[in-house]
Amino acid sequence: MDRWATFDCYGTLIDWELGISDALSSLWPTADRAKLLARYHEVEPRIQQGSGRPYREVMAAALAGVAEAEGREIPEQREDVLAESLPGWPAFAEVPAALRELRRRGWKLALLSNTDPDLLAASIRQIGVEPDLAVTAREAGSYKPAHGHWVRFRELSAADPSRHVHVAASAFHDLAPCAELGIPAVWINRLGERSDLPRAAELPDLSQLPDILDGLVMP
Repeated sequence: MDRWATFDCYGTLIDWELGISDALSSLWPTADRAKLLARYHEVEPRIQQGSGRPYREVMAAALAGVAEAEGREIPEQREDVLAESLPGWPAFAEVPAALRELRRRGWKLALLSNTDPDLLAASIRQIGVEPDLAVTAREAGSYKPAHGHWVRFRELSAADPSRHVHVAASAFHDLAPCAELGIPAVWINRLGERSDLPRAAELPDLSQLPDILDGLVMP
Protein backbone atom coordinates (compact mmCIF):
# COMPACT_ATOMS: atom_id res chain seq x y z
CA MET A 1 0.00 0.00 0.00
CA ASP A 2 1.35 3.43 -0.95
CA ARG A 3 2.99 5.74 1.54
CA TRP A 4 2.16 9.41 0.93
CA ALA A 5 4.13 12.47 2.01
CA THR A 6 2.32 15.74 1.35
CA PHE A 7 4.22 19.01 1.42
CA ASP A 8 3.54 22.65 1.77
CA CYS A 9 5.60 24.38 -0.93
CA TYR A 10 6.41 27.98 0.00
CA GLY A 11 8.60 28.23 3.08
CA THR A 12 9.05 24.45 3.15
CA LEU A 13 10.50 23.66 -0.28
CA ILE A 14 10.81 27.12 -1.87
CA ASP A 15 12.45 30.07 -0.10
CA TRP A 16 9.44 32.35 -0.25
CA GLU A 17 10.72 34.71 2.45
CA LEU A 18 13.74 35.50 0.28
CA GLY A 19 11.50 35.82 -2.78
CA ILE A 20 8.99 38.11 -1.10
CA SER A 21 11.69 40.22 0.58
CA ASP A 22 13.55 40.68 -2.69
CA ALA A 23 10.36 41.69 -4.49
CA LEU A 24 9.33 44.18 -1.80
CA SER A 25 12.84 45.61 -1.63
CA SER A 26 12.82 46.12 -5.40
CA LEU A 27 9.89 48.51 -4.85
CA TRP A 28 11.24 50.25 -1.76
CA PRO A 29 15.03 49.78 -1.60
CA THR A 30 15.56 51.96 1.47
CA ALA A 31 12.86 50.29 3.58
CA ASP A 32 13.55 47.79 6.34
CA ARG A 33 13.29 44.34 4.65
CA ALA A 34 12.39 42.53 7.85
CA LYS A 35 9.62 45.01 8.64
CA LEU A 36 8.13 44.76 5.16
CA LEU A 37 8.19 40.95 5.32
CA ALA A 38 6.57 40.92 8.74
CA ARG A 39 3.84 43.24 7.47
CA TYR A 40 3.24 40.98 4.47
CA HIS A 41 2.87 37.95 6.74
CA GLU A 42 0.34 39.93 8.77
CA VAL A 43 -1.73 41.11 5.79
CA GLU A 44 -1.85 38.07 3.48
CA PRO A 45 -3.72 35.60 5.78
CA ARG A 46 -6.50 38.14 6.30
CA ILE A 47 -7.01 38.39 2.54
CA GLN A 48 -6.96 34.62 2.09
CA GLN A 49 -9.43 33.86 4.86
CA GLY A 50 -12.70 32.56 3.47
CA SER A 51 -11.56 33.21 -0.09
CA GLY A 52 -10.97 31.10 -3.17
CA ARG A 53 -9.76 33.98 -5.38
CA PRO A 54 -6.64 33.43 -7.53
CA TYR A 55 -3.36 33.73 -5.67
CA ARG A 56 -2.18 36.40 -8.09
CA GLU A 57 -5.03 38.58 -6.84
CA VAL A 58 -4.23 37.70 -3.23
CA MET A 59 -0.60 38.78 -3.65
CA ALA A 60 -1.56 42.02 -5.38
CA ALA A 61 -4.09 42.80 -2.63
CA ALA A 62 -1.53 41.94 0.06
CA LEU A 63 1.01 44.21 -1.58
CA ALA A 64 -1.55 47.02 -1.59
CA GLY A 65 -2.21 46.32 2.09
CA VAL A 66 1.50 46.50 2.91
CA ALA A 67 1.84 49.78 1.01
CA GLU A 68 -1.14 51.29 2.83
CA ALA A 69 0.05 50.12 6.25
CA GLU A 70 3.57 51.42 5.65
CA GLY A 71 2.49 54.69 4.02
CA ARG A 72 4.19 53.87 0.73
CA GLU A 73 3.24 54.12 -2.93
CA ILE A 74 3.49 51.18 -5.32
CA PRO A 75 5.39 52.31 -8.42
CA GLU A 76 3.32 52.42 -11.58
CA GLN A 77 2.86 49.04 -13.29
CA ARG A 78 4.54 47.17 -10.41
CA GLU A 79 1.32 45.98 -8.76
CA ASP A 80 2.00 42.39 -9.86
CA VAL A 81 5.65 42.27 -8.85
CA LEU A 82 5.14 39.34 -6.48
CA ALA A 83 3.46 37.05 -9.00
CA GLU A 84 5.96 38.09 -11.66
CA SER A 85 8.91 37.25 -9.41
CA LEU A 86 7.56 33.99 -7.97
CA PRO A 87 8.75 31.69 -10.81
CA GLY A 88 12.32 32.66 -9.91
CA TRP A 89 12.08 32.01 -6.18
CA PRO A 90 14.70 29.32 -5.41
CA ALA A 91 14.31 25.94 -3.77
CA PHE A 92 16.19 25.42 -0.51
CA ALA A 93 19.50 23.71 -1.24
CA GLU A 94 18.75 20.33 0.34
CA VAL A 95 15.24 19.94 -1.07
CA PRO A 96 15.83 18.26 -4.46
CA ALA A 97 18.06 15.53 -3.02
CA ALA A 98 15.69 14.86 -0.12
CA LEU A 99 12.69 14.51 -2.44
CA ARG A 100 14.59 12.28 -4.84
CA GLU A 101 15.60 10.05 -1.93
CA LEU A 102 12.00 9.82 -0.73
CA ARG A 103 10.93 8.78 -4.20
CA ARG A 104 13.75 6.19 -4.32
CA ARG A 105 12.39 4.73 -1.08
CA GLY A 106 8.95 4.38 -2.61
CA TRP A 107 7.15 7.39 -1.16
CA LYS A 108 4.43 9.10 -3.19
CA LEU A 109 4.82 12.89 -3.12
CA ALA A 110 2.10 15.54 -3.22
CA LEU A 111 2.16 19.32 -2.92
CA LEU A 112 -0.66 21.13 -1.09
CA SER A 113 -0.09 24.79 -1.80
CA ASN A 114 -1.77 28.17 -1.36
CA THR A 115 -1.10 29.25 -4.94
CA ASP A 116 -2.25 29.04 -8.57
CA PRO A 117 -1.52 25.99 -10.75
CA ASP A 118 0.79 27.79 -13.20
CA LEU A 119 2.77 29.44 -10.41
CA LEU A 120 3.19 26.11 -8.63
CA ALA A 121 4.32 24.53 -11.91
CA ALA A 122 7.09 27.15 -12.11
CA SER A 123 8.19 26.33 -8.57
CA ILE A 124 8.20 22.61 -9.35
CA ARG A 125 10.67 23.39 -12.14
CA GLN A 126 12.86 25.13 -9.55
CA ILE A 127 12.69 22.05 -7.32
CA GLY A 128 13.40 19.66 -10.18
CA VAL A 129 11.27 16.80 -8.81
CA GLU A 130 7.79 16.25 -10.24
CA PRO A 131 5.19 15.37 -7.58
CA ASP A 132 2.67 12.58 -8.05
CA LEU A 133 -0.13 14.99 -7.19
CA ALA A 134 -0.60 18.72 -6.64
CA VAL A 135 -3.49 20.56 -5.00
CA THR A 136 -3.59 24.35 -5.22
CA ALA A 137 -6.07 26.84 -3.85
CA ARG A 138 -7.98 26.50 -7.13
CA GLU A 139 -8.63 22.77 -6.64
CA ALA A 140 -9.21 23.17 -2.91
CA GLY A 141 -11.56 26.13 -3.29
CA SER A 142 -9.93 27.72 -0.25
CA TYR A 143 -6.65 28.70 1.34
CA LYS A 144 -4.97 26.89 4.21
CA PRO A 145 -5.49 26.74 7.18
CA ALA A 146 -8.95 25.82 5.84
CA HIS A 147 -9.19 22.06 5.32
CA GLY A 148 -9.93 22.07 1.59
CA HIS A 149 -6.45 21.05 0.46
CA TRP A 150 -6.44 17.90 2.59
CA VAL A 151 -10.01 17.00 1.67
CA ARG A 152 -9.22 17.30 -2.02
CA PHE A 153 -5.96 15.36 -1.60
CA ARG A 154 -7.83 12.45 -0.03
CA GLU A 155 -10.40 12.49 -2.83
CA LEU A 156 -7.73 12.42 -5.53
CA SER A 157 -5.25 10.03 -3.93
CA ALA A 158 -7.46 7.62 -1.95
CA ALA A 159 -4.53 7.60 0.49
CA ASP A 160 -4.76 5.43 3.58
CA PRO A 161 -4.77 7.96 6.48
CA SER A 162 -2.49 5.66 8.47
CA ARG A 163 0.14 5.90 5.70
CA HIS A 164 0.06 9.65 5.15
CA VAL A 165 2.33 12.29 6.73
CA HIS A 166 2.26 16.03 6.04
CA VAL A 167 5.47 18.09 5.95
CA ALA A 168 5.40 21.86 6.38
CA ALA A 169 7.11 24.94 7.76
CA SER A 170 4.06 26.93 8.87
CA ALA A 171 2.44 26.30 12.24
CA PHE A 172 -0.51 28.53 11.33
CA HIS A 173 -1.20 27.25 7.82
CA ASP A 174 -0.35 23.56 8.28
CA LEU A 175 0.32 22.29 11.81
CA ALA A 176 -2.95 23.67 13.15
CA PRO A 177 -5.23 22.11 10.51
CA CYS A 178 -3.28 18.84 10.65
CA ALA A 179 -3.96 18.72 14.39
CA GLU A 180 -7.65 19.33 13.72
CA LEU A 181 -7.75 16.59 11.07
CA GLY A 182 -5.63 14.07 12.96
CA ILE A 183 -2.87 14.02 10.33
CA PRO A 184 0.70 13.40 11.57
CA ALA A 185 2.85 16.39 10.67
CA VAL A 186 6.59 16.96 10.46
CA TRP A 187 7.44 20.57 11.23
CA ILE A 188 10.29 21.97 9.13
CA ASN A 189 11.19 24.72 11.57
CA ARG A 190 13.68 26.68 9.49
CA LEU A 191 13.23 29.88 11.51
CA GLY A 192 13.63 28.39 15.00
CA GLU A 193 10.08 29.29 15.99
CA ARG A 194 8.12 27.99 18.97
CA SER A 195 4.73 26.32 18.96
CA ASP A 196 2.65 24.18 21.28
CA LEU A 197 0.89 22.53 18.35
CA PRO A 198 1.37 18.76 18.10
CA ARG A 199 3.77 17.33 15.55
CA ALA A 200 5.18 13.90 14.86
CA ALA A 201 8.70 15.30 14.43
CA GLU A 202 10.53 18.61 14.11
CA LEU A 203 13.50 19.26 11.83
CA PRO A 204 15.49 22.37 10.83
CA ASP A 205 15.39 21.36 7.14
CA LEU A 206 14.68 18.34 4.91
CA SER A 207 18.11 16.72 5.12
CA GLN A 208 17.04 13.99 7.56
CA LEU A 209 13.43 13.81 6.40
CA PRO A 210 13.66 10.46 4.53
CA ASP A 211 14.81 8.64 7.68
CA ILE A 212 12.21 10.41 9.84
CA LEU A 213 9.37 9.54 7.49
CA ASP A 214 10.51 5.92 7.23
CA GLY A 215 10.37 5.78 11.01
CA LEU A 216 6.83 7.14 11.06
CA VAL A 217 5.41 4.89 8.30
CA MET A 218 7.17 1.60 7.71
CA PRO A 219 7.59 0.35 4.11
